[in-house]
Order: sequence, then structure tokens, then C-alpha cells
Amino acid sequence: MENLRAGDLAIDLVQPLPTEPLRVVWSGKSSDRNPGAILDPFFQQLLSAAEHRRVPVQLRFEKLLHFNSSTIASLIQLIQDARQRRVELTVVFDRKLRWQQLSFDALRVFVGSDGLFTLRSVEEVP
Repeated sequence: MENLRAGDLAIDLVQPLPTEPLRVVWSGKSSDRNPGAILDPFFQQLLSAAEHRRVPVQLRFEKLLHFNSSTIASLIQLIQDARQRRVELTVVFDRKLRWQQLSFDALRVFVGSDGLFTLRSVEEVP
């Protein structure tokens, strides 16, 4: 699987040991009007890789400077797809950045008792 570059957005896949979560580090800005055209195929490859390796996915947003509401819609679709495929998904964000706290706190509605989706502040994750 390859890293993603689209305009000001960079998404880097950190290739850990085979038994560790797939870490996906976001940086730059996601301000495309239709990010799903680029993000959705990437997300499907990511979920397939996680299924194949039988590992969770960790999305790291602490280096991201901005994303728009269209990007949130793509993330919500990813959360739903991961849950359907039974892939554990963790979102790591920087609570000290107000925009990240507000954006990711809105995703708390998707945290369920099944443990398949979790939100963590960067201080909580090594």
C-alpha cells in the first residue's frame, strides 16, 4: 500500500511489525470539496490490508492543520465500513488544538460498546 498525496494533504502509512496496528499519519490540510474521490479508495485498501493482517488501524491526526466538513463525511464512512468489516479503528488527535477537539468530539457518537471504534488524545497513546 502506498502513501497518499493530494494537494496540501499527506497521508503516510507507517509499516509496523506484522502484528502491530497499521498507523496512518495525516499532515497538511484536507480542504478538497470532494475528498471522498481520493480518500475512499485509499480507505478501502487500508481496511483490506488490516483485514488481511488481522490488525487494528490507528489514524493519527495530531500533525494535521485543518480539514473541512467534507473530510468528516469521508471519515464517518470509514468508521462505518471498518465496523462492518470488524476492523478496530482508533482515531488519535491533539486535544490541545481546539479545532481538533471540537471536530473529533463530534465523532464520539460512533463509539460503541463493541470496541471497534475509539477516540484517543495524543497524550493517551504512545
